[in-house]
Amino acid sequence: MASRKELLLIRAARAGQASAQLALGKHYLHGGSGLPKSPATALYWLDRAASQEERDAWLLIGSHVPYEIARQATLPKKLRTWYERAFDTGMVQAGLVFAKLVLQHEAVLPDSALRRKAMLALEVAARAGMADAQWLLAQQLNKSEPDLHDDAPSVQQIRQEKGCAISSPNTESTMLKWASRAAEGGVMQAQYALANHAWDADDQPRYLQWALPLARKLVECEAAEQRLRPEDVILLSRCAQALFFSPEFNANEVERFWELASLAGDKNAQYHLGLWFAKMDAKGKRISRIPGLAHYKKSIRWLTLAGEQGNAEAWYALSKIYLKPECSQRNVADAQRYLEKAAEAGHGLAQLELGIAAWRTRRDDSRKDVRAAYWLQKAVAQNIEEAKAWLGKVAMLAAPAPWAVAAQRQLTRDLVSLYPFLAARIELAALFGLSRVEALLLDLNAADCGHCLLIDLRAQRPRNKRRLILVQTAVERQTLDRIVRLFGNVDCGPEGPEGSYRQRLYRLKNLVKN
Repeated sequence: MASRKELLLIRAARAGQASAQLALGKHYLHGGSGLPKSPATALYWLDRAASQEERDAWLLIGSHVPYEIARQATLPKKLRTWYERAFDTGMVQAGLVFAKLVLQHEAVLPDSALRRKAMLALEVAARAGMADAQWLLAQQLNKSEPDLHDDAPSVQQIRQEKGCAISSPNTESTMLKWASRAAEGGVMQAQYALANHAWDADDQPRYLQWALPLARKLVECEAAEQRLRPEDVILLSRCAQALFFSPEFNANEVERFWELASLAGDKNAQYHLGLWFAKMDAKGKRISRIPGLAHYKKSIRWLTLAGEQGNAEAWYALSKIYLKPECSQRNVADAQRYLEKAAEAGHGLAQLELGIAAWRTRRDDSRKDVRAAYWLQKAVAQNIEEAKAWLGKVAMLAAPAPWAVAAQRQLTRDLVSLYPFLAARIELAALFGLSRVEALLLDLNAADCGHCLLIDLRAQRPRNKRRLILVQTAVERQTLDRIVRLFGNVDCGPEGPEGSYRQRLYRLKNLVKN
């Protein structure tokens, strides 16, 4: 309980006496003499005293009141003046708080002069070895480089006194230098940022340098049943992946990292853990460096979970597991089902395998060549080189037919209106390279397969070969759609409105002269 002396001091401070406010601020700053220690209350009275030009007040604020207290004040903008003054007297810690109030607390970007001063104060604190300052400086350099060439006397004076050279170009190496110092100083955010930077740069040794200690700490925290954050889960999964190919490979650590990330729901970790238990790589080949025997039951469990979250590679791996002779759950039908799931999810190798399989078994089903072209075309879109060669065997590209191009030039608007079906067939032949027989006899309702045009006249011309023409461009697709709509519900046979082949050929020869 406050004594009579403290009560008189409080009364004087409330009455506006600067010396009383300063003294009361000191009491609350350190506690004792019947008053509790309260940095927030101390800041309130010291701020009032500083407003009345009490020099010791803003010196105490700069040296004893941290940023966490200052940012919660009613008017933090006003407080940064005291920290700036304390910094100008040589208080490095005050400069750090000043920089934070300017760079982190503002909702909008501060004016250039204030920002330059704050960046300068930040560098002074960073060079003094303050890890928080080093990390904040790295973050600010990563955002944008301020123009630090300023003629203000205060800035020039501080630059000369502190020997700062912050006007150097904002290169990535400068940012990484400060981030590395902050990470070495124990700033966990900096360690995560450097690990992510190394991962994006595909620098596995550098990634492990920062990520492996963090991953090991997470394993220790997991033992204390602390919940993992999303960034922790990603770090564990990536760390296991990098460690697997590292000279520092440790089977127990790799499995534990993937297991923790998998239990947290990371599909990438579930996929790799499934491969780990199957002792195989992404293509189903045995990996000798993984110790022990394969455990396919566990592998199937994790790969299924990863596949259900949209990992196409997991479905492909399952298709390989179900084909393994040593797997007790071997099932060719299940292998095919998972291969199709992988292909539908966009897995290029699965699409290639389905395309090759369909092409090789086309004698069993006449429509399998259409299916082969579909999957091979999908695989080509995934940049699978082998698929390009196979697709060339299955289907051909559209190329203009000279006879149709010449005929199309002779068609007038009146002729197109009078004979729309014949004009459409000529246009189709000109675009896709059909022969005259193919153009006149093709059943348009059955020819359009979406991804390709099926040319099959064997019912009318047994010697004609069945072939496929790929539909690749938007123009080809739009033209084919328009022509198919024209022939919708129209009998394309000899009993239809176009008549027999001889009638169509006679009409063509009379309309266009080749």
